[in-house]
Amino acid sequence: MSSQVRGGTRWKRFALVMVPSVVATAAVGVGLAQGALAASFSVSGQSFKVHADKLVGHDFVQYGSIASGEAGSHPVAVSGFSDATITNMCQSVVTPDLPFGIGTVTLQLNAGTNPKKPVRATNLYLDVAELDADAYFENIDIGVAAGSIGKPGIQPGTKKAVNPNGFAQRSETAVLKDVRQKAWATTAGTFKLSNLSLRLKPGTKECY
Repeated sequence: MSSQVRGGTRWKRFALVMVPSVVATAAVGVGLAQGALAASFSVSGQSFKVHADKLVGHDFVQYGSIASGEAGSHPVAVSGFSDATITNMCQSVVTPDLPFGIGTVTLQLNAGTNPKKPVRATNLYLDVAELDADAYFENIDIGVAAGSIGKPGIQPGTKKAVNPNGFAQRSETAVLKDVRQKAWATTAGTFKLSNLSLRLKPGTKECY
């Protein structure tokens, strides 16, 4: 018997393709929400957008690096925090031209929507291509050599390629408000996502 066809899509075949991915995503989402897993977000060959009302991080470091993947290499500013809280976080990635006539789909993840229960992360790395925010830094040290930023859990040269003589900055505390960020990857030792919501939306429905 052939698969049922609606609007040109063979739904049984589509279900066979999508169900394992959805189950795996749900399991990872539950683990992250409970703070049970290390987290790594990256999309092969694609950047993604992140918006947040507020990010408060400690032991902030930032230095230039290269993000490498299947689609090639991209210059990035690596931002690192030993720990951070994020209020009202939205993360989105757009996948165009899906088969079976589905077209463009946006995966959108929201968490930390309650200001009393923000997203919490430790040893957080952000591979940033673009960043817009209102920023406040406490006890900032600008223009240090990248090879000297030692205190935070993010150590140069361990996970991210870094020029030890390159430009860098650090501060004890960083507060970013109305964050709009385009990134190639996010990595954290732990990532606890309160009020997690993950949706697949037709069309382009980015966070900003």
